[in-house]
Amino acid sequence: MSKKILIVDDSALIRSVLSGIINSDARFHVEDRAVDGLEALELLRKKTYDAVVLDLNMPRMSGIELLKALQKEKIHAKIMIASTDTKEGAKITMDCLELGAMDFIHKPDNTSECRSDTFSKNFLATLLAVAESKAPDNKVFTASSIRTADSVSKLAEKHASRITGRRIVAIASSTGGPRALQSVVPLLPAKLRAPVVMVQHMPVGFTASLAERLNSVSELNVKEAAEGDVLQDGWVYLSKGGAHMNIVNHLGKCTIHYTDEPTREGVKPCANYMYESLCDAPYDEIVCVVMTGMGADGTEGIRNLKAKKKIHVIAQDADTCTVYGMPKSVAAAGLTDVVVPLGEIAQEIILRVGVR
Repeated sequence: MSKKILIVDDSALIRSVLSGIINSDARFHVEDRAVDGLEALELLRKKTYDAVVLDLNMPRMSGIELLKALQKEKIHAKIMIASTDTKEGAKITMDCLELGAMDFIHKPDNTSECRSDTFSKNFLATLLAVAESKAPDNKVFTASSIRTADSVSKLAEKHASRITGRRIVAIASSTGGPRALQSVVPLLPAKLRAPVVMVQHMPVGFTASLAERLNSVSELNVKEAAEGDVLQDGWVYLSKGGAHMNIVNHLGKCTIHYTDEPTREGVKPCANYMYESLCDAPYDEIVCVVMTGMGADGTEGIRNLKAKKKIHVIAQDADTCTVYGMPKSVAAAGLTDVVVPLGEIAQEIILRVGVR
């Protein structure tokens, strides 16, 4: 049976274009259309959909206002945001993800781009991930709702003497990742004895906002990685969208280097490139963390990395994943060392790399 979709957008033309894309795929059909958040709220009070495609800027009730109303009324819905890549649009998108939206798609500025094969393919792939994800719990992640990094890092003090050598943490995530990362990164202490590199599947224009959001609720420094950045302990480097992040060894120092190969595993950035680039890095152990997301990104890269380096692989468990795809793939390949709930990932990282 095809999945029922609700489209919420104040533009009749956009509703028509998106309806055409959705109805062209036998896996979906557009059940209803709403012109703003208020009309959508009335529909969601009465009906259940497999996914909702939600515009941000609408009269009467905006997309973020609808999410707040759904949270207040405890109405669970799987929502995909159609967002612009402006700085303000990216910031609001991050707010929407915190309020329970599952994922987002960058909506082009003109309808001709919306009709392109590239947009249609990405749109339908994201819609499928959202429709097949677990319903959100509408929990808002804030700094006050997360345990302090200090309380977790104390666990590492007992094991400090047994942790030797240089280590690095490499995290991969996709659908559900922005929310999940707020249950991991803020728990990592400023004195973490390792740098952290991350690939979160996102288009151009959104990773800077995610890095800023994570930095505002974390003890360590979080930034969108820039070309030539030298990796430092206690820093988190998030790959920018639209390019593949690599870690290269230059005179004993590890630096960020971006490359422009085509998409791999259907994504750009791709975590496989990040993991494979660490094959020549001067670290004694790479702690690989694979979190919620559709597909298999990370598996091939970790397999190739394991052939050359000592690694320790932490995978998020099925129960706490929004989409149990990437961690499932790594586990099925026999590459995991430990599988833990989302709330225990930071603890596993700290115990493996230690604190200064």
